[in-house]
Amino acid sequence: MFLARIRELRRRMHERSLDALLVSSLPNVRYLTGFSGSNGLLVLTPRQAMLVSDTRYAHQIGREVTVARGVISRRDLLEEAAGTLRRCRAVGFESQVLTHAQFRLLRRALGGCALVATTDLVEEIALVKDREELALIARAASISDSVFKEVLGEIRPGVRELDIASEISWLTRRLGADGDAFDVIVASGSHAALPHARASARRVRSGELVMLDFGARVNGYSSDLTRTVAVHRVPRRLKGVYRAVQEAQELAVAAAHAGMSARELDAVARRRLTKEGLGKYFIHSLGHGLGLRIHEAPRISPLSSETLRSGSVITIEPGVYIPGAGGVRIEDDVVLSAKGCRRLTTASRELMIV
Repeated sequence: MFLARIRELRRRMHERSLDALLVSSLPNVRYLTGFSGSNGLLVLTPRQAMLVSDTRYAHQIGREVTVARGVISRRDLLEEAAGTLRRCRAVGFESQVLTHAQFRLLRRALGGCALVATTDLVEEIALVKDREELALIARAASISDSVFKEVLGEIRPGVRELDIASEISWLTRRLGADGDAFDVIVASGSHAALPHARASARRVRSGELVMLDFGARVNGYSSDLTRTVAVHRVPRRLKGVYRAVQEAQELAVAAAHAGMSARELDAVARRRLTKEGLGKYFIHSLGHGLGLRIHEAPRISPLSSETLRSGSVITIEPGVYIPGAGGVRIEDDVVLSAKGCRRLTTASRELMIV
């Protein structure tokens, strides 16, 4: 698995006439080698792969990494890596990750060597998930489904958003995940009009909608689930908003398939909400890719120029956010194929009244 990924990356390096590539994005290092530490740098040449880290990870590299030679350094990792690359003519680096200060350090250390900015070399390979990756994401999705079912009993008037978020985090671990995929979002009432509201000390009230957005992480791979529930009876207007978002999501899931443009898929849901007079309240993209990163390519957006690929995992998450009234979002993780898509998250999408 890791060897196949490295072989494909070397092929892409050859196409760009690179003598070496510095991979400094930790998710990309993990994708290529299996290393899960918090400090590492992969140096890849046509003939060798070298994983540079510090003394904390000497034993961990030995356990996790079989496709690269481990080098433990007591100095800056880039300085250590540069020492092996001085004879190279062209060294690629991940331009979206390397800081300006790091670039200057490399330029000084490598002298006359050409530094070549690259973009998404690894990410383009990671777009298509293999069987093992899909199994890990499906496991994470199953955990999130179970968490949603169990946490419903904790949502009632008077409970703080923070308390619900803590329960979600605890359940996520108890049910087998390594931890949360991201900071849990719990937003009630008017607070749910903020798409990425942080769970707060606000107490849930009767007659409100509560938006829950959370995910599980399993061996580095994530799920991303959003459901919106009603506390006792809610106004008819909010029920209508919920139905519109639910219908928009169903239409998008039914339409999603490899080969279509990401922009086209976004438009399917956006047209439905616009028809209901809610288009101006749909203020984010329809979804995003999912894997070792919680947000990765492709971006399902009106601005996207990407084409969806078979084997990619994406989220489909239309939302409506009305200032002063609240918000509704319904999100599922799906895996794409030429024939359509398959949901990995299966928790009920009907309006749950608690």
